[in-house]
Amino acid sequence: MSGKVVLDTNAVINALDKGFYLPPGDYYISVITEIELFSYPELTESEAKIIRNFMRRVSSVPLDDAVRDFAIHIRKHYNIKLPDSIICATALSKKSLLITNDKKLDRIENLKIKTLEEYALK
Repeated sequence: MSGKVVLDTNAVINALDKGFYLPPGDYYISVITEIELFSYPELTESEAKIIRNFMRRVSSVPLDDAVRDFAIHIRKHYNIKLPDSIICATALSKKSLLITNDKKLDRIENLKIKTLEEYALK
């Protein structure tokens, strides 16, 4: 691992809710996570502001050919929902650690995962 980290949507929400400190590093989120964060129907303006501030510290990764190809492979071989497949594909394409609380993702070959708590306590 090169020190790059992709944050799953659940990790971002937990980090913001619990005030977790993320150590210095290169942080990414999938465009899917960005969509999920901002599309919550009951999102308040103050919550949106917190998310926008958080977004200044991470890079949003768009869907590109590499993400697409990894996502197709994941969907075909692991029967993972499309949004999760794209988030996992983002981590694989960036050769990054994926921070998630979704334990079912640990069965995806070559995908390195940790929970937010494991990562924040490293």
